[in-house]
Amino acid sequence: MSDGSGAPSSAGPKSAYFLAHQDEEVERRTLAVLVDNEPGVLARVVGLFSGRGYNIDSLTVAEVDESSHQSRITIVTQGTPHILEQIEAQLLRLVPVGEVVDITKSKRGIERELALIKVAEKGEKRVEALRIAQIFRANVIDTTNESFIFELTGASDKISQFVELMRPLGLVEVSRTGVLSIKRGKEKG
Repeated sequence: MSDGSGAPSSAGPKSAYFLAHQDEEVERRTLAVLVDNEPGVLARVVGLFSGRGYNIDSLTVAEVDESSHQSRITIVTQGTPHILEQIEAQLLRLVPVGEVVDITKSKRGIERELALIKVAEKGEKRVEALRIAQIFRANVIDTTNESFIFELTGASDKISQFVELMRPLGLVEVSRTGVLSIKRGKEKG
């Protein structure tokens, strides 16, 4: 950052989100990044974000094509349109990156997340937790006399809402996969 004289300013935030283009609205984006599945690729992608002060809200990665040794990294991040364009351009410059698709910009994009939610309670609260789970179409994948583990798939907001409803009913623990995404139709992306 500069104070206008060309000298770096020591005051103010150091994150890329607060640099130029401050008047732009911050947006959330889901990026699908197709990469060569080789050692160090994930570290390079994450290093790109941390080195420039960009935040990652969610990150998932898995090999998607064993024969061509390719993995798909799904990254959820936030920033101004200018910053998000920079992120995409910088990702494409990394050698093992083959493609970057902004799922959020596509009207054909689908995003889902999986969560496992443990709730431990007895009596009426236990009955209420089961009733809410039914409404949300959560599956009971484990049960004891004192606890349940629910499996829930859906949009991140849906999962967050379910978790909030479980808090007063004995929420113990939550494990979430992070966002997965894909485009509808026959095209890859």
